Amino acid sequence: MRYFITAIDTDSGKSLVSAILIKALKGDYWKPVQAGTPTDTNYVKALVQNSGSTFFKEAYMLQTPCSPHAAAEKENIQINTAEMDIPQTSNPLIIEGAGGALAPLNDEEFAIDIAKRTQAEVVLVSNLYLGSINHTLLTVEYLKQRNYKVKGIIFNGEPNPESESFILKYSGYPCLLRILPEEKINEDIVNHYAEKLAENW
Repeated sequence: MRYFITAIDTDSGKSLVSAILIKALKGDYWKPVQAGTPTDTNYVKALVQNSGSTFFKEAYMLQTPCSPHAAAEKENIQINTAEMDIPQTSNPLIIEGAGGALAPLNDEEFAIDIAKRTQAEVVLVSNLYLGSINHTLLTVEYLKQRNYKVKGIIFNGEPNPESESFILKYSGYPCLLRILPEEKINEDIVNHYAEKLAENW
């Protein structure tokens, strides 16, 4: 099984969620498009101590820390999802997107298109802030219109029951996990949330 981790915005917590899924599902990890360093692959690897997990090499490793399409243009690289070699594994494969769901990869493709290319089920990360209902529901509308298969939503941030309830009711997606603000993100935190995720998976 493959799961594609996307979000409503950049810096929403996709890498942390990826680490949690890897731990909970004993999965492997792949970040197809990386723009800038340090890499998310190294960050996630430091949070997970699964001896059976593989961290696959990026399909596109860009040096410029900006939108993938802009970084690729600066470096004279053409990103094409059809040319990505999908890692083959018998473990669940956790695929982390770049930026938000509609972060452009090129003139025609978005980050979320990798989910279609890999036939992965989508896990949507919604970090809670003023305006996040709008951003989340716009992302939900896109996923529904394009017939993406969605596993559920993970909320990240200070709890907001009213926002969460409305998002879940409107989307019809289940809540897989709620991640609270943490002073420090480390392996223990990942293990803690991996146990909670297993309860709703």
